[in-house]
Amino acid sequence: MKLVTFSDPAGHLRIGAINPQGVLDLAEAARRGGLDTAPFADMLSLMNSGPRALDTARKLVETVASDESINHGLTSIRLRSPVPVPNSIRDFVAFRGHILGAPVALRALAAKMEGKTPEPAPALQEIPPVFLRQPNYYKGNRFTVIGTEASVQRPMGCEYLDYELEFGIFIGAKGQNISSRNAREHIFGYTIFNDLSARDTQVREAGGMTGPCKSKDFNTGNAIGPWIVTADEIDNPYDLKMVSRVNGETWCSGTSSGMVHSFEDMIEYVSRDEWLHPGEFFGSGTVGGGTGMEVDRYLNDGDVIELEVEKIGTLRNRIEGVSSTRGAQ
Repeated sequence: MKLVTFSDPAGHLRIGAINPQGVLDLAEAARRGGLDTAPFADMLSLMNSGPRALDTARKLVETVASDESINHGLTSIRLRSPVPVPNSIRDFVAFRGHILGAPVALRALAAKMEGKTPEPAPALQEIPPVFLRQPNYYKGNRFTVIGTEASVQRPMGCEYLDYELEFGIFIGAKGQNISSRNAREHIFGYTIFNDLSARDTQVREAGGMTGPCKSKDFNTGNAIGPWIVTADEIDNPYDLKMVSRVNGETWCSGTSSGMVHSFEDMIEYVSRDEWLHPGEFFGSGTVGGGTGMEVDRYLNDGDVIELEVEKIGTLRNRIEGVSSTRGAQ
């Protein structure tokens, strides 16, 4: 299934399932069928309700999806991020190409910001051992999430706004000390992630010992969507085409085959000595070449950025100017 969170015509947040008629309102379908509606109050409720609730959702799609009175056309609703406020965000660094190429690109930007001509430099030839020993990640701000078609607000003072082409998973089952062999059963589903970045701020943060900070933390800085594709729909998440486009022009074309650590590895590592909970989000890290920084191109106000991942869909956002008063919608 493709599961969405949406605002209905009255502005209420609902969850639904994509079907040929549009978007099935799952809570309303359950109510009309005399079923418990609590698992369909929001996406976190569905995740916390376990496999039986997902099975119920599938049956509702099969049996009542043709009822137009509880379906919404995609043009009549507003899709939100599938989980508007995730229980946590962890973003990993897992793609070989990005690990090798991004440090060189960031140094080139630093030189440009100092008014120097960047010296041509090849990508790193070997992955630093720290990236091979274990999955590495930082934690993002779960309160700055937006969905597809939402506007991205340029951070104050940011001249080099960038995107990052990623996909990711939502955890669907609680657990700790999970082995990678059993980790797949903890994956609720897959979605697309744009880890937006203020590169000039990142240059100033480089060399610190805490990882990225304000270069990632700003309103609308985490775009996730357009929906969640449940885990049963994707047999092999490590062979998917990944494409970025800006104003219709392809900036990056890659695949998910270059990950040095799988999502299962990530789950094993993170769950060591701590509980994982439904609704936590893991970003894959950026595919090789999947940033403007790596091709020395940055986002301008008015640009439309599209991230497409095979078997999942397309996440689309528009860049707007600085706004210090409006929050993520």
